[in-house]
Amino acid sequence: MNETLTEVETSSLSLSDRIFEQLQTAIVKGAIPAGSKISEPELAKTFGISRGTLREALSRLEERYLVVRSPNLGARVVTLSYEELIDIYQVREALGGMACGLAAVNMTDEEIADLGRLLDDHEKSIREDQGLSYYQQEGEFDFHYRILLGSRNRKVISILEGGLYQLMRMYRYQFSTSSPRPLLALKEHRRIVEALAERDAELADLLMRRHISAARKSIEERRRQSLEQKG
Repeated sequence: MNETLTEVETSSLSLSDRIFEQLQTAIVKGAIPAGSKISEPELAKTFGISRGTLREALSRLEERYLVVRSPNLGARVVTLSYEELIDIYQVREALGGMACGLAAVNMTDEEIADLGRLLDDHEKSIREDQGLSYYQQEGEFDFHYRILLGSRNRKVISILEGGLYQLMRMYRYQFSTSSPRPLLALKEHRRIVEALAERDAELADLLMRRHISAARKSIEERRRQSLEQKG
């Protein structure tokens, strides 16, 4: 876990912010496994911080749905069920489409051009490592995040950035496997950028909803296969 905890650049952040960012990264990437109990004394000792500072960070993780607390069990890393993921993707489908439609109006020409260049980098990465980095690193997440910021809608940004995105990244780290999906996702991303460049808000909204819907259907298929294996 220690190696993962050093990956976040933290020089300009407060102590509580640094601990929060480091713990969030460790949880999303699985260095602190889903469902594991969080020992406050152990973590406080590991970081050399007070329990109060640690609790501030844990409270923020709880706000982002990465940590759950109960009076009897204490704090634990969230365990993602297929049902919960489907609920999350349904919310993201609606808000992500809205954000993309707004981005078609509000993003600058240079921001949209940067998205196109970003996708060129993504295509190279996908072909080099069979698509794993597109889901596990910052590839697809970065694409959607740039569009989210480009919506210029603070409420939508707050809802998606404030937890849903990190939960989806956590899912990708846990379940990503080689498949044709990354290249298909890249093709969908390019169509979205074209709609943004054309300033077609309605089409951008529709394409983003379809794109996220495809990811949701993939999760539903995983759930079906899991139920069949158990049965």
